[in-house]
Amino acid sequence: MILKDISNLTVPLIFAVILIAGAIKNVKVYDVFVENAKEGISTIIRIMPSLIGLMVAIGVFRASGALDLLIYATKPLAFIMGIPSEVLPLAFLRPISGSASLALVSDIMKSFGADSYIGRVVSTMMGSTETIFYTLTVYYGSVGIKNIRHTLAAALIAECVSVLVSVWVCAYMFGT
Repeated sequence: MILKDISNLTVPLIFAVILIAGAIKNVKVYDVFVENAKEGISTIIRIMPSLIGLMVAIGVFRASGALDLLIYATKPLAFIMGIPSEVLPLAFLRPISGSASLALVSDIMKSFGADSYIGRVVSTMMGSTETIFYTLTVYYGSVGIKNIRHTLAAALIAECVSVLVSVWVCAYMFGT
């Protein structure tokens, strides 16, 4: 109850602090907001081609059956590593699309339940992994970086480690 009240008051308090600080420092807060909003719109326009390209690539990846083929090909390795085959689609889709991953987690939760081992594994994976390609597109695209150097490799390695640790921690904590 107290946390809910604090949560409900947080955003109005932040606005109040900004307005009071602006008044104390004699800054025209609304004019500064409008000026920076213009900059945000130009950033959106700059990253739009990259985002459209990413969305098309995701659609092609899923519609072509490449995701299903990848899941089928990696099932034996996943079995050896103790990764349930039901979570493989999430492991491959999470770095690409957050919304598709969320829909997949919802389906898995409906099928297996949130308190099942599979439900716990996908919950842990969802919280400990990242939408790598979307993040790279937005953040690097917004500042105009085209050479991502070693970022993608490091992010994919971290993603693999997160998937493995999610499974192993859930197996250790809750059993399989």
